[in-house]
This record gives sequence, structure tokens and C-alpha cells, in this order.
Amino acid sequence: MSNDAQPPLIELRDIIRIYGMGEAEVRALDGVDLQIEAGDFVAIMGPSGSGKSTALNVLGCLDRPTSGNYRFHGTEVANLNRDQRALLRRHYLGFVFQGYNLLPRMTALQNVELPLIYKGIGHGERVERALVALKKVGLADRANHDPSELSGGQQQRVAIARALAGDPQVVLADEPTGNLDTKLSVEIMELLHNLNRNDGLTIVMVTHERDMAEYARRLIWMVDGKVESDRLTAKGAA
Repeated sequence: MSNDAQPPLIELRDIIRIYGMGEAEVRALDGVDLQIEAGDFVAIMGPSGSGKSTALNVLGCLDRPTSGNYRFHGTEVANLNRDQRALLRRHYLGFVFQGYNLLPRMTALQNVELPLIYKGIGHGERVERALVALKKVGLADRANHDPSELSGGQQQRVAIARALAGDPQVVLADEPTGNLDTKLSVEIMELLHNLNRNDGLTIVMVTHERDMAEYARRLIWMVDGKVESDRLTAKGAA
């Protein structure tokens, strides 16, 4: 192998996350090893309490491991201070949540603009980038609608557009179809699949729905804070 080989986009080595002490101690993550390359689409599944959400929080720099190594682009995240971790989230990561987390008194366009405000981007460029993101998710014609005027599936599309507007290298999605019926869930998963396949967007998704997980390229199954299996899906093997 060449010495010029690039490190994985994301690399976890022996990640342990412990909550509580003594008899109340809980090992939410117990020695997790994981590599994610740029352009991958990974679904993480497992029973309740398996550690999948904790793993996503660690990847998103929303939680810090008790021990182990988390490298992003070869940089050890543990060596970053609080402000540097915030910059990593702001400039490299996009987040999609089960509950959409849209501000009800702002239009779809204004909601998508929000992360760009925190990046210090001027108004004109914010509007342009937000409109491009809304177009990518098929909602350019709903830019001036409030969340209350949108269906659940449309609200989740706005949330995805908000994540895309910041031009992230990785989108972290926590149960993105959890509040949607089957038809809308399929629409959202097809959107994510196309963003991964056509735009090369790296996606890491937690889900409890196996049929939704099969839209990813890899399916990771976690049990008791450990990675029990890591396999290609039918789409990943194709």
C-alpha cells in the first residue's frame, strides 16, 4: 500500500463511553471499532440500549467518549478544544433528526438559512444556497411556506435541505423516518439514497426499521455497546 494512502474519513478505535459510576455504571459503548470512507452510506441498527444513538452522538461531537480514539480526516478529535469541536460540527457535519426541529415561525427558506447564519455567510449568498438546497430536495416551490403548511415528509425534506445548505462532508441522521408513514419514509430514503449515489454525500443513519436500512450501502448491527456485525446491503453489494 502506498504511503500516500488517505486515512478514512471517520475512524473509531476502541471507543468506550461510560455513564454513571459504581453499580449505576452503564457502558453505552464498549470497544467500538469503525471506519467510514468518504461517499459511504452507513445504517446503524440494534435493539434499544444497544449504543447506536450514543455512537451517532460521538460521531457528531455532541458527546465525548470516555476512552478510545476518534479521528476525523486523520485528526484526533479528543485533541480539539470545545470551540474547535464546534467548528468541526459547523463546517463538516450536517444533522437530520426524527422530530425535524424546524422553527415554526420561520419559512422553509429561513429554516434552511439558519446554519449559514452561524457560519457568517451574508444574506444574499445564504438565500441562494438555501434555495439550491431546497431544489435538491424537491421543495423550491415551498420556500415561503411555514412548517405548519407542510406535510411531515415535506418538513423532513426541509430538515435535510438545512443539513445540505452548509455543504457538509457527512450527514448524520437520527431516525429520519421515525415520524413518517411507510410511503413518506420511502420517499425520504430514496432522497437520501440519491444524494449519496449522485452527489457522493457521506451519510451515517441510525434507524430501527430494517427495510429503511437496506437503502444504505452498509448495515451495522450493534448489541450491548459493541458492533456485532458490519455487512454490505443488497445496494452496497450491487
